Amino acid sequence: MADMTQLLEAELFGEQYRGVYAILDGASVKDLRMKLFEEEPEHECLFPGDLEPDMEEVAAHLVRLEKGTPFTDWVLQKGWGKHWGVFVFGPPDLPVLRQHLRCLLIVHDSAGNPMRFRYYDPRVLRIFLPTCTGEELGVFFGPVTRYLMEGEKPDSILNFQFAGGALQQQEKRG
Repeated sequence: MADMTQLLEAELFGEQYRGVYAILDGASVKDLRMKLFEEEPEHECLFPGDLEPDMEEVAAHLVRLEKGTPFTDWVLQKGWGKHWGVFVFGPPDLPVLRQHLRCLLIVHDSAGNPMRFRYYDPRVLRIFLPTCTGEELGVFFGPVTRYLMEGEKPDSILNFQFAGGALQQQEKRG
């Protein structure tokens, strides 16, 4: 797993290192709220409003990742392969990115009923993105330059970008 962590660090903090974030799913990451409190990375809850404690416990959080910090190391070493969330590359302004990502949380079924969309689960996003039209991808990506996540097997890194009106997908194996 050490090799995978090194490959992942290189993908996240390589030449294009600017705004690197993780969207972490509180429902998948045990004690996420406590870890955010202890380590104090810059972060925001993606769910709007004042949440009840049980809902806050399972909420998705947008967290800025900084190379070599204890929180980032914890996410890379403990979370990879466990569908904790996805990595996002975007603007350096966390509130701008949060605003966009919040808009993606609610979708409507064919009858117009609202449903929560857990796109931050890599098992969902890696299947969803290839089904989108160019227009849908433009809306979904917005200010995001790329999404990075685990593949079906934890030795696989999937990288999705939206360029030239189409989805670009790359896979690297550790």
